Amino acid sequence: MKLFDSHCHLDDKAYAKDIKQVMERAHRNGVAQMMTVGVNRKTAARAVSLAESNPGVYAAVGFHPHDARHCDSEVLNILIRLAKSPKVKAWGEIGLDYNRLYSPREDQERWFIRQLEIAAELGLPIIFHERDSNGRFLEILKIHLSKEQTGVIHCFSGTSKELQQYLKLGFYIGITGILTLKKRGANLRKMISQIPAERLLVETDAPWLTPSPEKNHTRRNEPAFVKSVLRKLAEVRNEKPDHLAEIIWENTNRLYRID
Repeated sequence: MKLFDSHCHLDDKAYAKDIKQVMERAHRNGVAQMMTVGVNRKTAARAVSLAESNPGVYAAVGFHPHDARHCDSEVLNILIRLAKSPKVKAWGEIGLDYNRLYSPREDQERWFIRQLEIAAELGLPIIFHERDSNGRFLEILKIHLSKEQTGVIHCFSGTSKELQQYLKLGFYIGITGILTLKKRGANLRKMISQIPAERLLVETDAPWLTPSPEKNHTRRNEPAFVKSVLRKLAEVRNEKPDHLAEIIWENTNRLYRID
């Protein structure tokens, strides 16, 4: 299988001592390409640097809702300049997170809307983050998303109704290791059949959300483990892993406009 980890954070300090070995393990497990995602100015700069110095690694830049209180126009201009790198293939991750409210709602919404505009100006697909926004995320998208814009709902964990609205908007759906977890992934497994194969992506969100069975041995997730997500996804959908992997490979390259 040839796999694409559509969302990871290789810039994280968890990989500071062995990033080379992490990438080697990914390649040995068939992970030919990875999207490393920045969430603020510093992590975006590191993500772009990693992408530029490693074949098969691409980057996304954006301001995460957790960090929205630190966002301003000057910082976004820095991210716009970073996005000029040919290895930057997406804007994100951006959105709303009302679960822990690390940043006030008004800050999250203001900079979410502005980043939607920037992504449209740059012609970049969007990596979305949503958690417990109680419909506000979709409200903003319906008002401010242009018809040409597309993206992926990273780490989908919403309701069936939300899923249908995302699909109607033309979004891809990112599936993480949550799918492999007995209790936490139960609802997601029930909804998997509702997602057309051509809209599926697999991701690790590494170093977080370690899938099973790797979760039994290590707390740190890494791109090599996306194979476990793919295998579980194929099992739940009653499809052949090799065939599904090929479809998802094409989906991910199509979304990120990688030839």
